[in-house]
Amino acid sequence: MIRRLALLVRACHPEPTAAVTVLTGALFLAAGNPIGRSLVGTAAILCGQLSIGWSNDLLDRRRDRAAGRPDKPMATGALSARLVATVTTLAVTATVILSLRLGWPAGLLHLSAVGAGWAYNVRLKATAWSALPYLYAFAALPAIATLARHRHFPPGWILVAAGLIGVAAHFANVLPDLQDDFDTGVHGLPHRLGRRSATWSAAGLTAAVAGLILLARPEPATAGAAVLTLGLAVAAGRARPETAFPLVMLAAAVDVVALLASGGLPS
Repeated sequence: MIRRLALLVRACHPEPTAAVTVLTGALFLAAGNPIGRSLVGTAAILCGQLSIGWSNDLLDRRRDRAAGRPDKPMATGALSARLVATVTTLAVTATVILSLRLGWPAGLLHLSAVGAGWAYNVRLKATAWSALPYLYAFAALPAIATLARHRHFPPGWILVAAGLIGVAAHFANVLPDLQDDFDTGVHGLPHRLGRRSATWSAAGLTAAVAGLILLARPEPATAGAAVLTLGLAVAAGRARPETAFPLVMLAAAVDVVALLASGGLPS
């Protein structure tokens, strides 16, 4: 049982799942939601991310097997597709129940964001429109947090900043596996741009977000975050793919902290 749980954790794309869950939990608190509602919202986000991660590996298991991916439990036969399908169904069910406990506006918006993630898995990841689900889903996150509390959307610049962080995350996330994906028929937007252009695009987007936050909230803290993000973005653009990925993600994390610290979310 412990081994199966460990394999399921590996198959859910644990790094982005944990990052999005923690980020949105912080957004719920920053928007002034009570602890109980914040926990429900964070659990809903977690279940939605689990369903997206597991369905991704479930749908890609044959492609991963063809690419010889030892890090994919279903590709190696260590995890059965039937078990993953079962836990994915449970995760979807929990996502619906928990999301609607946030109220109809926040709940339906979250379910649409999860639907965008599924659309990416099913079809859009292999097209030139691969960034759109990330743009929409990440832009939805701060809105879900404020709708759960205040029943209205946050300022538009926050939605734009969150959406651009999502696109940067998409570009950075595919960098380590760019060639394997391309060879197995996945021709998303970063694959079409090529490794170098995709790397600089991801880095440039994080720098653009830092600049947007600074323009909206011109304070010493956001200025410091902008300088740090710019340095990380330049380093990522010049780095090897294996190094560029963590550098871009670190720059995105700095953007997120600056966004939370800017006080732009109504609380």
